[in-house]
Order: sequence, then structure tokens, then C-alpha cells
Amino acid sequence: MASGITAMILAGGQGTRLGVLTEDIAKPAVPFGGKYRIIDFTLSNCVNSGIFRVGVLTQYKPHLLNAHIGIGRPWDLDRMGGGVTILQPYTYETGNIWFRGTADAIYENFYFIEKSDPKYVLILSGDHIYAMDYMDMLNYHVSKHAFATCASMNVPLAETSRFGIMVTDLQQRIVEFQEKPLNTKSTLASLGIYIFNWDYLKTLLKHDATKNDSTHDFGNDIIPEMVKNDADFYAYEFEGYWRDVGTLPSYWEANMELIQPLPPLSLYNPSWKFYTRTKERPPAFFGPEAVVLDSLVSEGTEIAGVAEKSVIFQSVTIEKGASVKNSVVLTGSVIEEGAEICNAIVAENAIIGKGVRVGNKVFAPNREDPKVYNSLITTIGYNAKVPDNTTIGSNCVIHSGVSKADFDKEVYESGESVWKKEQQTDHT
Repeated sequence: MASGITAMILAGGQGTRLGVLTEDIAKPAVPFGGKYRIIDFTLSNCVNSGIFRVGVLTQYKPHLLNAHIGIGRPWDLDRMGGGVTILQPYTYETGNIWFRGTADAIYENFYFIEKSDPKYVLILSGDHIYAMDYMDMLNYHVSKHAFATCASMNVPLAETSRFGIMVTDLQQRIVEFQEKPLNTKSTLASLGIYIFNWDYLKTLLKHDATKNDSTHDFGNDIIPEMVKNDADFYAYEFEGYWRDVGTLPSYWEANMELIQPLPPLSLYNPSWKFYTRTKERPPAFFGPEAVVLDSLVSEGTEIAGVAEKSVIFQSVTIEKGASVKNSVVLTGSVIEEGAEICNAIVAENAIIGKGVRVGNKVFAPNREDPKVYNSLITTIGYNAKVPDNTTIGSNCVIHSGVSKADFDKEVYESGESVWKKEQQTDHT
């Protein structure tokens, strides 16, 4: 067990680029990988690294996330003198309720960190998929006599505008930082994973809290200020698997990577397990005519049809004559007889009616939000009910909670959307 270090997981983000998947839940609570939720990977990394004092800072629609974490039992975080604590915004003397930024979220929870009087604070994001031993990073931090260390990795040049980009000297000391630059000087990207000496971080955050022109964010304010002041701030280059699943294509692709013959992230490594809270369910059942190829299938699922190159979550039903290909189907969804699903994400408890056709290879810009929905993937929301014999093209959106009465035609071309009737006037 690592003593002297407290982990703080920033888990309050909405994740707007995940569209309907985060309409009603926070991004860290989005299901991933057949049975997990995104935050499970960060929590599991903590306990696998021997870090057992963890604060989880929530904000946007936190109810499901709070219930999922609970007292931390699945991660062995239900313990005296440590464990996991949910930290939500609260009203205080100045009247603020919401965290104003990532740095402010840490600042407003000084009391939690101070209780354990740590030497180091590990700051993490709760919305990435990766496996990392944080103790390797801490050892690097100590060896450099650093005030702060940032985990980093090289990314393709075309993706640098999505990240904070760092320029380092020969000793890996950070000498320049650009937040999401259009013209970059480097491809070394921040992963949003930081280790700070606690005394140093306290000074930084107290100073930032007094600045009226600050956004109180690590990437926008704290990190540039450290570089400007020539701090002992180092980059720790991480060579393992790390994915930002903040867009629908990246979420779909990361799930698809799990079904490769040699997946870049193994869910089966006995020395680095990923833990989650889940209901007890019976084993998966495959009927006499079922065909399952290159797929992850979780417990409680019943397949009488075809599942190919797909990630099938718990208690999914794929009826006789139905097929699911190149898709992610979340817990409790039903694919009825004769339906064909291709290149889709089907959210929890959706019902896809008999003879429905979802997905084709004809791309068209999405009419609702082309920045969020911008691929061949069609997304079907939570508890949606698609009526029998409906045909839905690519890059379509079926919003959460729609029922058969919300569909006014049988064929939806690529790029179209379906809302609940009471919402349709807002989008027409």
C-alpha cells in the first residue's frame, strides 16, 4: 500500500461529444467494454498501484455515478482510514455552488486532502481508458526532485489540437506548454494525469483562487503559470495503452479494439484486473442456431441469432434471425427477430423491433449536430423503442426514451434524427 499519496479523480464532466450517451449521465458513468463503466479503469489503476485513499469529484448528473461507486467495495476501497469518498459541490460562505474548473474543484476540497496530510497528490481524470501503474510515475517524480510531473505520450500530428501539448528539454523538463494549439511545436500530449508535491500545489491553487481573470483550470491556468515561472515540472512519457473516448467514433473504436486477436488493452491480465460493480447474472446462453464470431459477450446475454465483431453487454437478447455486426450493444437491450444492426451503438434497455434495419455505408452529414455525429456510426439512445420494419441509415441519432409513436415514417435516410414528440418542435 502506497502511503503519503492521495488520489483525486475529476469525474464531473458532461462529455457533450458523446451525444445521447451522456444526455442523462456523466461521462465517467458511460458503460464500456462489455460490463464496465469508464471510471472503473481509473479506480482499478489506483488500487492496482496500491493507492487506497481516493476522492472522486462529481458534478454533472452524478446520481448514477454515485450509486455505482457507493462505498467502493468492488475496488477494495471500503476501508477505515482511507477508501473512496464522493466529493460533490456544496454551498459555502461566498455563495458558489458549482466547481468553476478543474483546479477550483481541487481547491474547494482542501479539507479532504489535508485530513490525510499527504506528501503527494495524484490528480486524475475519470473519463479515460487505460492501464497505468501510478507508482512508476511517482518513482520518476521523486527521482527528478520535481515539484510536479505530468504523464504524457506522443500523439499523431493531426490530433494535437485536442490536447495540451508540451515542449521539453533533454532532461524531460517542460519548458513550454500549449493548450489545444492550432499550430503546434511538439506532439507530446498531456494525458491529464499529474503528481504534485502537496505543499507546492497548495500554494499554486491558493494564488489561482485570488485571480479574477483565471478560469481555474489546470490546462488553461495552472500549468502555463508553472511553465512561465520556470518550475521544476517534468514530463513522464507513458508507453502503455491510453485512450480518450470522448467522441462517439473514439468510443466505438476503443470498444472494437477489445475484440482484436491481440487487443492493445487486455481485460484478462490476472496481475492487473479491472473491477466494477455489477449485478449477479446467469451465464451467457447461445441457442442452437446462434453464430458468434470475434465478439465479447457478457453474462446474462441470450443469443439465438448472429453476433459478429461486436461488444455485447450484460443481459442483451438477440433473437432468432437477428444479427448484430460491428456494433456495441449496452446492457438490457433487445434485438428482436429479423432485425439487422450494423455499425451502431445501442444504449441500455433499447428495444429494436422485428425486421428493423440499422446502418449502411452511405454517409451524410447529421442534420442535428454534425460536430458530434460525424461518422458512419448510428447511435440509439437509452430506453428507445424502434418500431418493427423501420429502416435507419448511417450517422443517425435515435434519442433516448423515444417510443413507436415518435416515428412518423418507416425509412430514415443517413444523417436524420428521431426525438420524442414533445422535443421535435425544438429541432425543426
